[in-house]
Amino acid sequence: MPRPFNPSAAALRWIGKHRTKLDENELAVIGQVGQRRALTTQLHDQQEPSTFGERLADSVAAFGGSWRFILIFVGLLLGWTLINTELLGATAFDPYPYVFLNLLLSMTAALQAPVIMMSQNRQSSRDRLSAENDYAVNLKAEIEIMALHEKFDAMRADQIVAMLEQQQAQINELAALLKSR
Repeated sequence: MPRPFNPSAAALRWIGKHRTKLDENELAVIGQVGQRRALTTQLHDQQEPSTFGERLADSVAAFGGSWRFILIFVGLLLGWTLINTELLGATAFDPYPYVFLNLLLSMTAALQAPVIMMSQNRQSSRDRLSAENDYAVNLKAEIEIMALHEKFDAMRADQIVAMLEQQQAQINELAALLKSR
């Protein structure tokens, strides 16, 4: 008959800490082990829904870090310099050394950098949640394996005891047979 689940005893036996010394993840894992519930489905529940600005930052970062963006940007720069140097010549709106182009590039970089950083911060937060979930799943798997080992050890011990009792009974029968001869 299985013994009832005791979270304090389980924490001491499997994690090696008293239940009051466990962190939030370890407490959750011990609770999940006791309830026999899966942890893998909880990752999406932990993530907060993203706002329009966060989704926009992710889109800008994804586009700004692509070859498509680089090729379009190089094409625009080449077009700008070609138009202002070769085609318009003396009537160019931004003649060499392209001061207006430099201003536009600086403003683009000044706006693009914080947007990309916002996206990276969100990705870092998602990665942290994923790592915490991986840790919890791994810890639960390790605890489940230790529990299985304990069950197998108990079953093996019960089998050995039963075999020894059976052997003793056979020895007693043989001794009785030998005495009766």
